[in-house]
Amino acid sequence: MTLTTSKPTVAILGPGGVGGLLAALLSRSGHRVICLARRATADTLRNSGIEVHSRRFGDFTAVVEADTELREPVDVCLITVKQTALDTALTRVPPAALGDALVVPLLNGVEHPAALRARYRPDRVAPGVIRVESTRLAPDGTGPHVIEHGSPFAEIDLAAGTALRSRVETLADALSAAGVTAGVTEDETTALWAKMAFLAPFALLTTRHGAPLGEVRTRHHQDLEKLVTETAEVSRACGAPVDPAQALARYDAFPADAKSSMQRDAEAGRPLELDAIGGALLRAADRHGVSVPVTTRLVRELRAAGH
Repeated sequence: MTLTTSKPTVAILGPGGVGGLLAALLSRSGHRVICLARRATADTLRNSGIEVHSRRFGDFTAVVEADTELREPVDVCLITVKQTALDTALTRVPPAALGDALVVPLLNGVEHPAALRARYRPDRVAPGVIRVESTRLAPDGTGPHVIEHGSPFAEIDLAAGTALRSRVETLADALSAAGVTAGVTEDETTALWAKMAFLAPFALLTTRHGAPLGEVRTRHHQDLEKLVTETAEVSRACGAPVDPAQALARYDAFPADAKSSMQRDAEAGRPLELDAIGGALLRAADRHGVSVPVTTRLVRELRAAGH
């Protein structure tokens, strides 16, 4: 099966805040969507679909298919679980069931593509980054599957990397037609680190202080600037130049009450992606001999707090 039709079949591993929004948008756009999740979630999705509330996309309910495991070939498999759940979640997507599907992880961090290429065919893995604030309400599985999309945008950068560019472009076109701002780049490293340069300061500071972005921008602006600078220096050392001023400017596009997904996980007592974000940043800094004192302090404080 190849991405030759205008409406590819899409499997979504992890229909939470991000995956649920994309599943609903793609379904509304006419795609067959198969959500892969634990049994209680799959039952809810089959019975009542996905209810979306969004200032940008409106309020609507989308019909999707759902299962606990992928049982047939698809055109694309979007991986939208948290890094902390990745190993367990991947058991729902046996390599043999994928056919020649394009595997597109939209995870935080920079280290996961290598692990996915070791599990699936390297020429099928095309990492992407997504910029959005989207939350699944009642994430414990009770009640209907409701997605609240809070940011005024939903943007995806897909990196062709080792995959065939034409297939990645077809996916970008499908996402764009569904309402997402999507594009394709050849430079995987730059795409992943551009996201990290924004995400790491946002996640570490909002989680450390238990405060939304607006408060971080004002009360902790000095640390925010230093974190952005440190992350940009590490990114540059990894071969992906990042403009600190542009990274800082992006925060102004988010509502003042925006919370990072890491902060929401901390508030709910769920495992944090601290290692995938802060840990990965520290490991890259160590490899390249870059001094990151503020990042080091915040990661240490978060770990000391039991995270």
